[in-house]
Amino acid sequence: MDKMQLDSQLEDIRFAIRQLCGRFGEDYWHSIDMSREYPDEFIKALTEDGWLAILIPEEYGGSGLTIREAAVVLEEINRSGANGTTGHAQMYTMGAVLRHGSEEQKQRWLPAIASGKLRLQAFGITEPSAGSDTTSISTTAERQGDHYVVHGQKIFISRVQHSDLMLLIARTSPRDPRGRKTDGLTLFLMDLRAQEDRVKVRPIHTMVNHETNEVFFDGALIPVENRIGEEGKGFQYLLSGVNAERILVGSECLGDGRYFIDKATEYAKSRQVFGRPIGQNQGVQFPIAQAFMDLEAATLVRDKAAMLYSAGQNCGPEANMAKYLASEASWKAGNVAMTTFGGYGLATDYHIERKFREARLPLVAPVSNNLVLAYVSEHILGMPRSY
Repeated sequence: MDKMQLDSQLEDIRFAIRQLCGRFGEDYWHSIDMSREYPDEFIKALTEDGWLAILIPEEYGGSGLTIREAAVVLEEINRSGANGTTGHAQMYTMGAVLRHGSEEQKQRWLPAIASGKLRLQAFGITEPSAGSDTTSISTTAERQGDHYVVHGQKIFISRVQHSDLMLLIARTSPRDPRGRKTDGLTLFLMDLRAQEDRVKVRPIHTMVNHETNEVFFDGALIPVENRIGEEGKGFQYLLSGVNAERILVGSECLGDGRYFIDKATEYAKSRQVFGRPIGQNQGVQFPIAQAFMDLEAATLVRDKAAMLYSAGQNCGPEANMAKYLASEASWKAGNVAMTTFGGYGLATDYHIERKFREARLPLVAPVSNNLVLAYVSEHILGMPRSY
């Protein structure tokens, strides 16, 4: 596909997403936020129109498009004032399954996920004692015959209550001080539906309606055929999903940032104080212009990361930098919007404060921006490891 065709396709996607999101206005999202509910109607609409299956190949019932198109979907959702995080995990968890799952697993799971019959929204990585140090997780999966038995705990695991499946990483062999830290970790597709008392979920109340939880595994069972790839190689497989996650979360940040710029620009042109629009003042217009330029620069890095990912090339540096730059630019744009709106920015009727709260999260998750800086320092600039 040449650039002109790609640009036309992306514009068609943006238009279609704007049309869909137009059915769920900001009052809908305000209501969801206030009641702390899950946007089932919105997720159902995304599923029925095929957007959550955009990365699943056509032979399994999906659209068979690339992460570039998926990025535009999430960017446009957030630019509309909606919250793409409520369904984004189903997109980025596909990376590990598509690249490392067996053909039998793809045939068994992907058509049902594509149709919406099954939801894959939960990503089980983070633990209380390990945080961002995935190699230090202590959740274990012990093989007993044709099943693995899982014991342990995860934290900040979102949308478990709205998922049928969880992509889970657990330790299948103890960490060997003499070996690589990443050895002994195995990736699984866990069916949550038949676990009864073996999986306990405890919601965590946060400042944003993010549906996140603590999850406790007490003898949870995973059939051997649900293991992704080889035992002990899960960390490498996980990276397929993590890089996609960085690109797609960064895209949501770009959407949030453009939402803030759209709102701030419109308000600055229409709001009259001292007999003139406040946007006529350089103290108002310059910060908006600066935030806009930051978003444009972050978009270019996101696009490069998506191109490399789609080509099957190493995109770790670009994916991490895209997430960092986009989240920082979005947060800057959020602050600009709050300042532009003044007191009205704090009023829930104007919706800025909800998006402002949501824009704070990507600075620390799915990876802290400080860890991205450490990654760039060590792996790109060649400086000594700082942690």
